[in-house]
Amino acid sequence: MTLQQWQERNRPSRLEKRYEFDSYDALRAFLDEAADLSEAKGLYPDIGFGRNHANFTIHADEGNTQVTDQQREFAALLDTLETARQA
Repeated sequence: MTLQQWQERNRPSRLEKRYEFDSYDALRAFLDEAADLSEAKGLYPDIGFGRNHANFTIHADEGNTQVTDQQREFAALLDTLETARQA
């Protein structure tokens, strides 16, 4: 699966992406939707955010040397949320 603008890093294995927003309200709505998605999928990325951006890091499970297909799918679903907000 090819993920748009996600950076795959090693040591430790993880996916990283920064999302940019036009306003804090748009950022907040995205974070709420991402929280719902996390609960539904049982995956909880590290999130850092500011006034108009959010940085997501999805770490490989402890003991794994690579990000799983489930984690890649989760990243793609986050992108879908972002795309839907921009439509």
